Amino acid sequence: MERKVGTVSRGLRAPIIREGDDLKKIVIDVVLEAEKAGEFVVQDKDVLAITEAVVARAQGNYATTDQIAEDVRNKLGGETIGVIIPILSRNRFAICLRGIAKGAKKVVLMLSYPSDEVGNHIIDIDLLDEAGINPYTDVLTLEEFEAKFGKSKHTFTGVDYVNYYKGLIEEEGAEAEVILANDPRTILKYTDCVLTADIHTRARTKRLLKNAGAKKVFGLDEILTESVNGSGFNTNYGILGSNKATEDTVKLFPNDCTDFVKAIQAEIKEATGKTIEVMVYGDGAFKDPVGKIWELADPVVSPGYTDGLIGTPNEVKIKYLADNDFADLKGDELKAAISDYIKNKDSNLGDAMVAQGTTPRRLTDLIGSLCDLTSGSGDKGTPIVYIQGYFDNYTK
Repeated sequence: MERKVGTVSRGLRAPIIREGDDLKKIVIDVVLEAEKAGEFVVQDKDVLAITEAVVARAQGNYATTDQIAEDVRNKLGGETIGVIIPILSRNRFAICLRGIAKGAKKVVLMLSYPSDEVGNHIIDIDLLDEAGINPYTDVLTLEEFEAKFGKSKHTFTGVDYVNYYKGLIEEEGAEAEVILANDPRTILKYTDCVLTADIHTRARTKRLLKNAGAKKVFGLDEILTESVNGSGFNTNYGILGSNKATEDTVKLFPNDCTDFVKAIQAEIKEATGKTIEVMVYGDGAFKDPVGKIWELADPVVSPGYTDGLIGTPNEVKIKYLADNDFADLKGDELKAAISDYIKNKDSNLGDAMVAQGTTPRRLTDLIGSLCDLTSGSGDKGTPIVYIQGYFDNYTK
């Protein structure tokens, strides 16, 4: 009988992971126990994914605001520093900002507007148009912004991030000045020691600042790249990708994920005889149609994955074939023709017309986004995701 189900994504429940736990063993046990319970049968090319949060937790990859402050002070001098274009997030940036403020006497906080890098809005862009404000060129002080628009409120949470961040800086004993601008070089009118807090545009931002004469330029990806006073660290991303753990502690992005996933792949192979793909995933990358937030607050969707997840999909558009190449066919004839086309498709379709409209994204970004939506960010209790049928097509 023909199989009627394609891709299936399952959230797997796991114990609460604590620092020092043998996460590799826990993950493997969860998968094998689920198979034993009849939830699924492990097959070649299945995908097993583990959220970065539990990987970092098991590694004990934490840092305090005091440890962040020490590194900021050492690298930026401890006087007046510019902190520019951070995202608006109590979970992602607020505790980092506490640590940064502890490491300086004054923080000039430059916020991008009308929204941050990942789509959290400070102000509706239509209101800027009505006020004749050009966000690409105009620089606003906090006082000027509020005189024109009043207090800022986040679309979903109602939080006034502008004043919330200002208050955090002052609570840590630093003087705070807030401006709104989008050209990174604007900060150099206030200070030549800059910490750039953007994520995906950070390389360009650093280049612009250095070329414009900044004395010291660091990114969040360069803070805690090694242990400071016993802290956790991330060699590649520093405190980018961190999350709030407590009011004075963050959990950093995990280290050594590639070794971790390859070890799991090998042990699943030994236990089942099947070769599955394994990855660690963080934030997915997808845009909310209401709030306009596109989610990806981590530096990458996946910090570690097995070799079978390298690359992009190589798929044809079935509806294109049905409407064009085989427009004169229907029923079983159409099915047979499309199946035969798929079986014999080129190994690299590139920009062929028949592939247009398929998703030109990396497999790890696509699958990581699926995992993020499957596990959620709340109380589902499923930090492990098991996907079957992702690499199948119409002919399987």
